[in-house]
Amino acid sequence: MDRTFELDEARSLVPHLRAVAGELIPLRAELAEGAARMRAGGAADLPELKSLEARLSELLDDLTSGGIQVKGYAPLLVDLPHVRGDRRLLLCWLEGETELGWYHDEAHGFMGRRPITELQERTGD
Repeated sequence: MDRTFELDEARSLVPHLRAVAGELIPLRAELAEGAARMRAGGAADLPELKSLEARLSELLDDLTSGGIQVKGYAPLLVDLPHVRGDRRLLLCWLEGETELGWYHDEAHGFMGRRPITELQERTGD
């Protein structure tokens, strides 16, 4: 079984997630602009683009190596596996959110997001 996170542990990771997003957002924009220049036949510094891609990979690897599931990076969307009783849930954080406030069942994905307060009301956490 993959790593799982307790609710408090997952919440404590939000500052790190926000820091990663803070670096990732401008990097992602620079990559998109460089790729557009290349497609248009304009000048693009290929070594610089490769360097940006490598840094993006490092940022995403930092998250996944800690057991966080990266679902997307434009926008940055991550899930943190969580077990509640016999249910396997995913605590869900989306770029721009200031706290960890959502969860969903593994099978339901982003569209099934529910407020974490519902989880707490059900279990008394």
